[in-house]
Amino acid sequence: MSALVPATREALAGLPADVAPTLLGGELRVTTASGLVALRITEVEAYHGRGTGALADPGSHARMGPTARNATMWGEPGHLYVYLSHGIHSCVNVVCGPEGVAGGILLRAGEVVEGQDAAHARRPAARLARDLARGPGRLGDAVGLRHPIHDGIDAVTGAEQAG
Repeated sequence: MSALVPATREALAGLPADVAPTLLGGELRVTTASGLVALRITEVEAYHGRGTGALADPGSHARMGPTARNATMWGEPGHLYVYLSHGIHSCVNVVCGPEGVAGGILLRAGEVVEGQDAAHARRPAARLARDLARGPGRLGDAVGLRHPIHDGIDAVTGAEQAG
C-alpha cells in the first residue's frame, strides 16, 4: 500500500476525466466545529464545463458558462465547489482544470476512516457504517460541508475563498 500524497494545484490542473481516477483511494479530511471526519474516496464523477471539448457536458453546472452559482468551478484548481441538490443535500466537487476553464469532480462516495462518531451524528439515519457517505449528498452531510458556507474552500491549503 502506498502512502497518501497531499493534493497540489499542479496535480489538479488537468481536465476532469484525467484527474478523476487519481482521486480514487485518496482521503478527504474535514474539520468543523463538530469534529474531524476523514474519508477514503471510493467513487467520483468527472464534469467538463463549456470549452473543454467538442460538446459541453450536459450534466455539468458549467455547460452554459459562468453564473453566480457555478463561479467556483471557473476558478483556481483545488477549491471545493459545494452546491445544494434538491434543496437539501450539499454535494462536494473538487475543481480541476486550468483557471478560467470550468471543470469539477463530484465526490460520490467515501468510506469513513476517522471520525465515525461525528459522521454518524450528522447522519443518524445511517444504520451501517458503509452508508454514512455513500452517495454525493450523504458524503457532504457526513463530512460536514454545507452550501453555501463551504463553497470555494481551498482543498489544498484549507483556506476560505476570498470574496
